[in-house]
Amino acid sequence: MSDQIRSSLISEHPIGDGLKGFRATFTSICEGADLRSPDEAIDRLKREDVQDLASSLLTALQILPIARLLPSNSGGIVRSNLLRLISAVASNDFDLERIKPLLKISIADASTDEQIWNLVDAAAAESTPPPRTIASSLQQTPWLHKTSSFANSSEYRQDVDRVLKSELGPLYVGLPHFRSTFFGGVSGLQSASNAVFQRCTEGSNAAFADGWKGWPNNANQEDVLSWFADLSEKLVTFSADYAPVSAHLRRPLAQPNKPVQGSTAERKLDIGFVSDTSAGKDTRCQWSQILVPGELKSNPAADTASKAWLDLGRYAREVLAAQDTRRFVLGFTICGSFMRIWAFDRLGGVASERFDINEDGLQFVSTILGFLWMSEEDCGFDPTIITKDGQRTIEIEQNGQTECLVLERLMTRAPCIAGRATTCWKAHRKEDPGIPLVVKDSWQYTERDEEGELLKEASERGVVNVARYYHHATVRARGKTDDVRDNVRGGLDIRTASNYRPEQLSLSTGTSATVAPRKGRSSGRSGVKRSSSQTGTSLPPSKRSCSASPTKAPSNPLPNRVHRRVVLRDYGKPIYQASTRLALLAALEGCIAGHQSLQRAGILHRDISVNNLMINEDKKNPSWPSFLIDLDLAIREERDGASGANGKTGTRAFMAIGSLLGEKHSFMHDLESFFWVIFWICIHYEGPGNGRVVARFDKWNFVDTEDLAFLKTGQISEEADFVRSANEYFTEYYQPLIPCVNTLRKVVFPDGRRWAKEDIGLYGRMKEILRSAQED
Repeated sequence: MSDQIRSSLISEHPIGDGLKGFRATFTSICEGADLRSPDEAIDRLKREDVQDLASSLLTALQILPIARLLPSNSGGIVRSNLLRLISAVASNDFDLERIKPLLKISIADASTDEQIWNLVDAAAAESTPPPRTIASSLQQTPWLHKTSSFANSSEYRQDVDRVLKSELGPLYVGLPHFRSTFFGGVSGLQSASNAVFQRCTEGSNAAFADGWKGWPNNANQEDVLSWFADLSEKLVTFSADYAPVSAHLRRPLAQPNKPVQGSTAERKLDIGFVSDTSAGKDTRCQWSQILVPGELKSNPAADTASKAWLDLGRYAREVLAAQDTRRFVLGFTICGSFMRIWAFDRLGGVASERFDINEDGLQFVSTILGFLWMSEEDCGFDPTIITKDGQRTIEIEQNGQTECLVLERLMTRAPCIAGRATTCWKAHRKEDPGIPLVVKDSWQYTERDEEGELLKEASERGVVNVARYYHHATVRARGKTDDVRDNVRGGLDIRTASNYRPEQLSLSTGTSATVAPRKGRSSGRSGVKRSSSQTGTSLPPSKRSCSASPTKAPSNPLPNRVHRRVVLRDYGKPIYQASTRLALLAALEGCIAGHQSLQRAGILHRDISVNNLMINEDKKNPSWPSFLIDLDLAIREERDGASGANGKTGTRAFMAIGSLLGEKHSFMHDLESFFWVIFWICIHYEGPGNGRVVARFDKWNFVDTEDLAFLKTGQISEEADFVRSANEYFTEYYQPLIPCVNTLRKVVFPDGRRWAKEDIGLYGRMKEILRSAQED
């Protein structure tokens, strides 16, 4: 195409106000960073801010009609280049210098459309760097960082946010049918909303007339919160005659300056709906009472992944962590007057199309009433856990008979959003309260081998010191398998999201599964039916940082997780709660023996951590004196090819140096992890279960895996340095174990180096060192 024809095409299809939203986003970011000069701003902004700006600009350009008409210099049309650039700028590998000239010209007052389109071509001209080749060993032990992996951490916001962003991956917005999927089960909602909204528009003092009365023009946070609270109360009053008999009693809450209780670090919630109907402005709420969290931003431009969406995700993580029967969390964001409804589940987060509450008042009324009236199940609670007279129970099918298990207490719940989200309860059969059981729920990738099958196999082979199998099943809810994609999300397809990019999905997950058509979340009998395989365990505050994924060849890149339930016959407490140093050493020896027994049976554990090594000091408890739990990441050693783990395997603080560097997993890596377990306990516990945070080692929860590998290497390479560090950081309670831990270091790291070849004799040497230390 000649330059003249190209110029004519550009002049006939002007950009006009097409970049208005992008420029508002730019102004907002500059004001937040206190930057005045546009050129200076682009060069001084943080990487994530530049990425947000670039995404906003490229998205605005690609929806213009001319993008489908204007040929690009590289062939095809400009819109194809824009779509590729949108995906590319989201990657940490993308060189942002390529896009900065386009950003600068797009905010310049004197710029022309032709300059902008020429720079689009220039930015796309340099081919997007190809994905980095992943070594075959990494296919066996890839690794994903999860917020459930923090061990003895302060969980400062800047650290958590970075990991949470990685955990969530792409957040998909603008999904059609979102409202009908999550609000369709609320009885009489549409007719009641129509009636209530009609009342809002009536009278000389109508609450709604060309917008909501009292809405602050500047959308100031404090003013909007006050407006929201007052209007919500009014809607509750107006709807009293229409509320279904089954409606749950809830109320809105707006307390942006009061920390919500129950989290590791201080967290504040802008707005939401709570189960405490008497809650007021001065009420101190717990995360266990927050049913629907909300996030408020005064600027519409904050409706982005790095701002409002991530903030709401942080609240959803707290809610999921505090409510042990919660399968997913609904929430909402209001940016300026634009609202979205959100669902956070074990795959991440998805959201509705956004709407202006001052233009679509009926939809706003319907949303508020929906949150107030929806059932516990629609709100995300597990319908298979029944509460009656203060007692919680589940039913399982065992040997053709229905058994009722009583959940005595929560043992542990992994504090994450996306991931396995393992939850464990101490339990017993209703007719046999004297025999302890452990019920474990988790959300596994559908392609993964089931943990219960491995536990059942281990028990049948007579493996010692590993939690013994009792039962496993796939949970059913609403009359069908309880998975994320088809059940929780009702078949919503992320490929229909307004910001869906196939390349984003491939970067964020290596999993896949076939796509089911959207069916809606139909009601039906809930329960656990299909008895097959899986097993449970227990674990405290910090679960692992790796995510299990496919073992079978998938046919589609869309991931899915399914809700599994396992019941175990061994109950104990984590090894760091051992009553004495002697008991700790004996338990560690027993767990190493359990690992050896499992390895002889052809099963490799691959996740040795403080939460997966258990001790039983109760003489009346028939469980093993010490034992391993959690075969979520275990594999059969004779298998060929990839393990199916979608991430380097293990809990990062306890991962072997070689595992952190991507080596193919061996039993030798697990034996090294046993060393890191006792090393960590000696530093972080001042007595049985009395943990502390040590700043120097807190960074192990957050640094890059390769950086952590070098930190660990420096920790063990020189004996004099190791002993000096142990004297400085081991607690007074564990100082007497320095000689034992140092001796373990010598056999695990001969000559201060990582092992070069597998040595089955290391099992015996490590057990002998621990046995001798018990005699000293």
